[in-house]
Amino acid sequence: MLSIRIERNGGPEVLTSTDMPTPEPGEREVRVRHTAIGVNFIDTYIRGGLYPVPLPSGLGLEAAGTVEAVGPNTHGLSVGDRVAYGIGPLGAYAEAAVVPVANLVSLPHGIDDQTAAASLLKGMTAYFLLRRIFPVQPDDWILVHAAAGGVGQILCQWGKCLGAKVIGTVGSPDKAVLARSKGCDHPILYREQSVVDVVKDLTDGSGVPVVYDSVGRDTMASSLECLSPRGLLVSYGNASGPPDPVDVLTLAEKGSLFLTRPRLFDYTTDKADMLAAATEVFDLITAGKLDIHLGQTFSLRDAAEAHRALEARRTQGATLLIP
Repeated sequence: MLSIRIERNGGPEVLTSTDMPTPEPGEREVRVRHTAIGVNFIDTYIRGGLYPVPLPSGLGLEAAGTVEAVGPNTHGLSVGDRVAYGIGPLGAYAEAAVVPVANLVSLPHGIDDQTAAASLLKGMTAYFLLRRIFPVQPDDWILVHAAAGGVGQILCQWGKCLGAKVIGTVGSPDKAVLARSKGCDHPILYREQSVVDVVKDLTDGSGVPVVYDSVGRDTMASSLECLSPRGLLVSYGNASGPPDPVDVLTLAEKGSLFLTRPRLFDYTTDKADMLAAATEVFDLITAGKLDIHLGQTFSLRDAAEAHRALEARRTQGATLLIP
């Protein structure tokens, strides 16, 4: 089978296409033949070495497809079942992968494979950000960075479902139009406007109780400035690089602020938690409350180009690799 591997850390050029033996599932595992593979910023962090893994390694944590082989003592899944996963194991950039049954969710009839691969990891991320880290309530102001991105679009739509007033940052007028169509009430063109000034103006000077920040280094300082007293900055990504260290006294000086750096994997260690998140994501999609925007697809062999587009912020919505 074709697999995309990394032998060393670096830029997109370190992604190599390799022919490998098709793996056989072990106990409580199945082999999934992929039909669509999700591309996420976390993949670039692993590729570049920000999130270290033993090398050489596969890449990718999210895919959808069909069960084509079942290992011993495996219950609940059969050959031919449609499934998806969004929490690994690492190695989704391949034509097939062996996956523990505990990591898989069955796909409902109303969810096609590409939608599943475009929404599961991002949707479960939005779930734990909006429902568990900071349970958003009606009329809460929220600030979403990268509002036209894959997670950002879901946060905006889901936030509106919860009754929030959504502010989002975007990099271009086209992305502002897209973000607004996905529930962002107030898109801010961060290259042309002061995000802090606009947020303070919209909230009559009080700021927002929560900022969802996937950008990192470029936005950390302004995110803190946008918070109301006792507000929470949720730093969950590093698109512009890892954030600089924060002096804890700064949090006190700016109004007893809170700062957290959560990971999806720590909120899905229990199968029941993962299924609850996935079920709510798929229910919202089938109910028409979440519109998953598949912005672009690349062939599996063109994974490096997909990474270049993602890191250059030339993408909108979700990005998929197609085997």
